[in-house]
Amino acid sequence: MARRRQKKKASIEKSLLEQESGTWLKKWKGRLPVALIYPNNYSIGVSSLGFQLVYSLLNSIDGVVCERFFLPESGDSLRSFESQRPLNDFPLLFYSISFEHDYLNLARLLLAADIPLFASERPGELISADNPLVIGGGVATFMNPEPLAPFTDLFLLGEAEGMLPALFTVFDDLLGEKHRADLLLHIQKTVGGAYVPGLYEPVYDKTSDRQSGVQRIAPSIPNRIAKVIVSETEKAAHSQLLSPKAEFANLFVTELGRGCSRGCRFCAAGFIYRPPRLWDADAVIKGLEERGESVKRIGLLGMEMADEEELDSLSSYLLDSGCSLSFSSLRADRISGSLLDLLSNSNLKSVAIAPDGASEKLRRIINKNLTEEDILLAAERLVAAGLYKLKLYLMIGLPGETYDDLQEMVDLIKKVKARMFPVGRERGRLCEITLSVNSFAPKPWTPFQFHPFGGLEQENGEVGSAKLAIASLKEKISFLKKGLRKEANVRMNHDKPENVLFQAVLSRGDRRLAAVLATMAKQQIPWKQAMRKHDLTPEQYALVQHGAEEYFPWNIVDHKIEQKYLWQEYQKSFLAKTTVACDTAVCKRCGVCGD
Repeated sequence: MARRRQKKKASIEKSLLEQESGTWLKKWKGRLPVALIYPNNYSIGVSSLGFQLVYSLLNSIDGVVCERFFLPESGDSLRSFESQRPLNDFPLLFYSISFEHDYLNLARLLLAADIPLFASERPGELISADNPLVIGGGVATFMNPEPLAPFTDLFLLGEAEGMLPALFTVFDDLLGEKHRADLLLHIQKTVGGAYVPGLYEPVYDKTSDRQSGVQRIAPSIPNRIAKVIVSETEKAAHSQLLSPKAEFANLFVTELGRGCSRGCRFCAAGFIYRPPRLWDADAVIKGLEERGESVKRIGLLGMEMADEEELDSLSSYLLDSGCSLSFSSLRADRISGSLLDLLSNSNLKSVAIAPDGASEKLRRIINKNLTEEDILLAAERLVAAGLYKLKLYLMIGLPGETYDDLQEMVDLIKKVKARMFPVGRERGRLCEITLSVNSFAPKPWTPFQFHPFGGLEQENGEVGSAKLAIASLKEKISFLKKGLRKEANVRMNHDKPENVLFQAVLSRGDRRLAAVLATMAKQQIPWKQAMRKHDLTPEQYALVQHGAEEYFPWNIVDHKIEQKYLWQEYQKSFLAKTTVACDTAVCKRCGVCGD
């Protein structure tokens, strides 16, 4: 039975390989095998632009053969996607992780391959397939690497293009020469963005039981790890792989830039990717020109930060090329001109806008800077362009949120209906509105990193109750449901606050959570039960009201952002004061661009 299942799985994966374009199939002889792990299923992993980029960069090294691993289905064995080899055939295991909910999957994958889960349990010998090096990367790791630090020999903190060449120069020279500890120490000292967690020991305050610092256990290594970024490019990063089974099937994605200048106070991308970099139109078009003649579905990443002139230029290019546009969401105050023409010609039926805050006051608190009229005008223009299904993203549990704010969102939905539906009827379309409600989780490196989950404010240093926070969020969900219950063609979906609580725990967590993840993976028990086994609580991570000078586990990463700036932005939020968008030519506020 197991053999038949494995043959069926191999047949399915062979079919997927045949349907992919951009796959690397390299011979192994004389090459260094590298496993590239995405700890989720194939459709999600193959859609990740960062994962694709690392796959291409590694395989572009002549002396390397890189094959991918995804989370296997229940009962299937863990095998590489390209040649069906086991993970134990690879001496270098790179993992790319973007979301906290995949941390547990990573632990499961390592256990499934019989690889010692904790780095401290791996032999100190030469690196080999029997004694692999586990290397972590991806956006989640340079937000806060600490919950995964005990599993990981080496983190690469930052953007892969700036780190992989230097790392593989070291591997070419020393991989077969130096034992694990000596090799890792050399990498820590010589490769920018390298973070070897085994060379750093967290220090905990005996009174609060929170991390209060870190101690280096080797000489001549940095106090903090400066992330590596790519400041400019001649050609924008774009899709390297296309697959009909990707989350967005056969969609060619191109970056408009990296980061975001707007500085929404809840959004990590607007801070950890500083300074924001907007590629010029020529670099973006060079990326688009590599898509192939038959590829017509285009996705643009970074539309939130592009100015109207840039969007008009790219929209005109795509229209002239006969391409259609796809995207996750649009900025409501950037919908005009050629972009509307492109949307009209893309045969899209639905579009998403992210007000995020329920009221204009909340949108000032989070620095979103969208007015009610921006949203109403965008809805009217979009339905006139033929997009008659509108999704609005909303967060609940934000700082300063009240039921008056939530009522304003209910009223806004009714006003959107009043703008959209008559235009839709004139065009013979029945319009639909979906409100997607998500609980806010505080993220590292944002002004809201100081704020407790659930929005229940505490005194400085105080810890709230997870039970009360969950109850508050559920009550707010019920309030919104009741307010929209009688509105025809309006739907509402929402997350489960309990799941977001665990995300918040991992987001603000320290190394002690690795033991929790290990217990969950080994014993297959829920996260709260696993935390109790290790005398930990969700409150001590997610429900703490942090102070201005608090030490955070993620302070080991140096994003150049001054903590006092983040605190100032946090304080401004309570006054509903906004901050202008980041202008790297003149702005020196946060510390990233220096004096």
